[in-house]
Amino acid sequence: MTRAELIRTVELRFAAHGRTGDKGNRSNISVIAWDPALYPLLVEQLTEDAVARAFAARRPTHVTRHLLPKLQAMNFVLDDVLDGGVNDALNLDSHGKALSFVVLAMPLEVPQHLLHLLRGPITDHNDTMETNR
Repeated sequence: MTRAELIRTVELRFAAHGRTGDKGNRSNISVIAWDPALYPLLVEQLTEDAVARAFAARRPTHVTRHLLPKLQAMNFVLDDVLDGGVNDALNLDSHGKALSFVVLAMPLEVPQHLLHLLRGPITDHNDTMETNR
């Protein structure tokens, strides 16, 4: 079998759920694995650099990842992504509550033997991207 046959790329939301909070101009995004066996994939692929690239349009000045292995979770802190924060931002989501969806739409490579642990009707990552519609 080829690597492509052994690995399937899906949106992260099938392997984890998330929650977003804010403090000033800083966003906190938690990502929690649906199953403990999926957590190592998150640790390996959901890096500070990968999240910074996903938020490039918001120009974070710094991205920090905090691992919480006993919870099969991680928390990202993104500095300067809320257009100044609640009191200064003019956008519709000044708290940044929808930012977890940016992370949950990121691609995740999942080996075939872990596919049964994913949640929801699974579609390939490229099939759900805006550019392919």
